[in-house]
Amino acid sequence: MTRSDRLRGLVHTLQTRRWLRAADLAEHFGVSRRTVYRDVQALYDAGIPIVALPGKGYRLDDAYVLPPLLLTLDEAEVVLLGTAGLADAADEPLRAAARSVREKVTAALPAEQRDALTHRTAGLRFVPIHTAAPPGEGAHLSVLRRAVEAGRAVRLTYRDRGAVATTCTVHPYGLIQQGGAWHLIGRDPTRQRVRSFRLAWMDEVAVLEDRFERPAGYRSALPDGPAPVTVQVLFDPDVADRVRVAPAFHPAETTPHPDGLLVTLKVPHEDAAIPWLLSWGAHVRVLEPAGLRHRLAREAARIIARYRTERTLL
Repeated sequence: MTRSDRLRGLVHTLQTRRWLRAADLAEHFGVSRRTVYRDVQALYDAGIPIVALPGKGYRLDDAYVLPPLLLTLDEAEVVLLGTAGLADAADEPLRAAARSVREKVTAALPAEQRDALTHRTAGLRFVPIHTAAPPGEGAHLSVLRRAVEAGRAVRLTYRDRGAVATTCTVHPYGLIQQGGAWHLIGRDPTRQRVRSFRLAWMDEVAVLEDRFERPAGYRSALPDGPAPVTVQVLFDPDVADRVRVAPAFHPAETTPHPDGLLVTLKVPHEDAAIPWLLSWGAHVRVLEPAGLRHRLAREAARIIARYRTERTLL
């Protein structure tokens, strides 16, 4: 961090109007107390009204109004990278807001920093697991965001993993994107419990007139479900390196094995592991649970049957 960046950061840190000791500021910025003393004096000499009291530390004078927010090059890079990821994963209103923020941040930078930022961000980008949202997810996201903000109940027509459709009323508490998919977290007043619903599995969403109060202290998180299922699989040696750099979307541990690479997964249910395991073809063997091994064998048999009987143009 350059001294100019540190001085700017020092002003914004003191913006909290809390008393901060030199030792606290030195630890925060990774410098010595002597450097903090010099920086505070430099800011005071520049006209920044910093109040100092022995035993309490420093703070900004209450009457001081900060100038418009100034970002360091690293901070601007974080904003641009973060908004780029949001623009790939959100609905159109949030995408438009993300584009607007990017334009404002870029325009506010001096020309030299703007060129440096363009060079930096050209070589780095965060991409969601699924860049293309499932059909309908974007439209549902817009409707549900408005319901969450307004504290309005919604009626959902929702399909479970077995594709069975049900209709229920939900008090929407929040929205979470996890594992490349958007989830609605809300309370089902009929079942008297908090549930999660994948937006991609919703057929219809309607906002109701009924209002509700979100519990004080609520923090967005997927509710606890059943205990995770432990899956152990063995990969052939010739794909071990590829498995290490392309892990599953679920928590996994890898262990070297005489016959290849042993991978232990924690999945919410057996179905969650099937697509990833099938993608490795004959290079993977399920050790446990036995039920998953049988289900993969049945799925492979169905795939073989389809290609044996399906007519082609060849």
